Amino acid sequence: MTAAVPQTGRPGPDTDDRRAVIGNPVLTGFHPDPSFLRVGADYYLATSTFEWLPGVALYHSRDLVHWEALGGALTEERLLDLVGVPDSGGVWAPCLSYADGLFHLVYSDVKSLAGAYKDVHNHVVTAPGPTGPWSDPVAVAGHGFDPSLFHDTGPDGAGRSWLLWLEWDHRPGANPFAGILLREWDRAARRLRGPVHRIFTGTALGRTEGPHLYRHGGWYYLVTAEGGTSWEHAVTVARSREITGPYVPDPAGPLLTSFGDDRLRLQKAGHGSLVETPDGDWYLAHLTARPLTPRGACVLGRETALQRVHWTADGWPRVTGDAGPGRPAGRVPAPPGPPAPPGTLGAPSATGTPPRRHAGALGPEWMTLRRYPEPGWMTAADDAGGMRLRGGESLSSRHRQSLVARRQQHTRFRFEAAVSFAPRSPQQMAGVVHFYNTRLWHYAHLTRDERHGRVLRLAVCDRGRYGEPAAAVAVPGEGPLRLRLTGRGREAAFAWWDADPGSWRQLGPVLDASRLSDEYATVGDDDGHFSSWGFTGAFVGVCAQDLTGAALTADFTSLDYRGTDEAAP
Repeated sequence: MTAAVPQTGRPGPDTDDRRAVIGNPVLTGFHPDPSFLRVGADYYLATSTFEWLPGVALYHSRDLVHWEALGGALTEERLLDLVGVPDSGGVWAPCLSYADGLFHLVYSDVKSLAGAYKDVHNHVVTAPGPTGPWSDPVAVAGHGFDPSLFHDTGPDGAGRSWLLWLEWDHRPGANPFAGILLREWDRAARRLRGPVHRIFTGTALGRTEGPHLYRHGGWYYLVTAEGGTSWEHAVTVARSREITGPYVPDPAGPLLTSFGDDRLRLQKAGHGSLVETPDGDWYLAHLTARPLTPRGACVLGRETALQRVHWTADGWPRVTGDAGPGRPAGRVPAPPGPPAPPGTLGAPSATGTPPRRHAGALGPEWMTLRRYPEPGWMTAADDAGGMRLRGGESLSSRHRQSLVARRQQHTRFRFEAAVSFAPRSPQQMAGVVHFYNTRLWHYAHLTRDERHGRVLRLAVCDRGRYGEPAAAVAVPGEGPLRLRLTGRGREAAFAWWDADPGSWRQLGPVLDASRLSDEYATVGDDDGHFSSWGFTGAFVGVCAQDLTGAALTADFTSLDYRGTDEAAP
């Protein structure tokens, strides 16, 4: 479990014990803010999903090397309603924990984030297994975000649980990251009780958030994210003999950061969560990103990596990576024991509940935007993973889009789909999209033109500015059309299959894919606040719009994504 039984220090990371190797990142593409949990022999990772559904991505492993997607935890509107939430709003920094035979999930649902205010709803749900069924949400403190639960196992605190969260202060001149708060959580009554304790206000790095609490060797260890979510990101540790503090930071500085070394492949290292193995080894799950160039665009978004942790003689956790102490490593020794390759992870877990494989034609890698898949707008188109979408709102809408997409997980990739669509109006569209958020996307789509009939058009939205960088291509007939999106680092291009010569033809110019990144999406204001944020990553997928209200259907078949992380130009 996350709150592990105290153990003595383990050998340092240079010990050669002939273990299997963990390759980082372990979760590629958009997988930020990992919460790390062990229950018996089973390891779990839960990551943020922001405006995408299902909420809270879940993964399971037996060896920390191979990870199986379990789908999402929040799959019903009673648990999470994202209709209308802003870009990069929604689910922030979930925390998955275990106590009393139940999985506990805490998460923030962010309804606004631009400017001085953060309107946040924080919730706690429980379930007998990692994939549910989840209880109705209980609302908890909402004057901040990044809540987590700690279940004490020490002799003087056993049976007690505590909620931690960041308090946000909107007042001019104040530190908006006002400190980490702690309050007791009554598991039986499912409510908070007792006084609120401000246990930590951070180090000189500032922007202290993402708290997680652990007990080890007679100390309480507070692990936080600091330095912001970009290049200065870090994992810091403070400790105290008493759960309510005072917490003293590690005098050696951050446990992990990439800041100051642009040569590192894994940048933005921060927002960490600890786990102890059954053999007493410790590992850190943390957020990271891989820019295309030094300090360049991170089109894959923020990903999840693992590091091995050892303890000093005086009781501080340490990470030693490729470039020395406190730096992330690309390859990490796994825990001892035989590997558990994919296909073995569905065996019964220590909790007696087998991890559930995703049921559905598309698989757990697919997500929808702000609304749940339901027969009213999405049904199967064939028996091979195809889908039929009823046209919804535009790609600029934050409400009811008909869009199904998956994370871009490679710097070089190819995504294809066959589109069957018979539009009767220019307001009816369907095709393949390279999507970051409602203000940043590239879209190849079939539509209707008054002069040429059915046509293929290329649209680009650049921070809300709409344009079409190529002339429309007439597509005779009403049959299916194969579309392809190819990415090579910061470049991407659409193509369509011309059946007459039997070859692919490029649609429009090569596009700048680096725009579909956290860096480009984040826009600051003159007053020091931000008008828009970028916390996700690029997606590839299919969508349909019908702005006439007729909900015209489009069929998508032969969906295929393939990628590699070879060096990008």
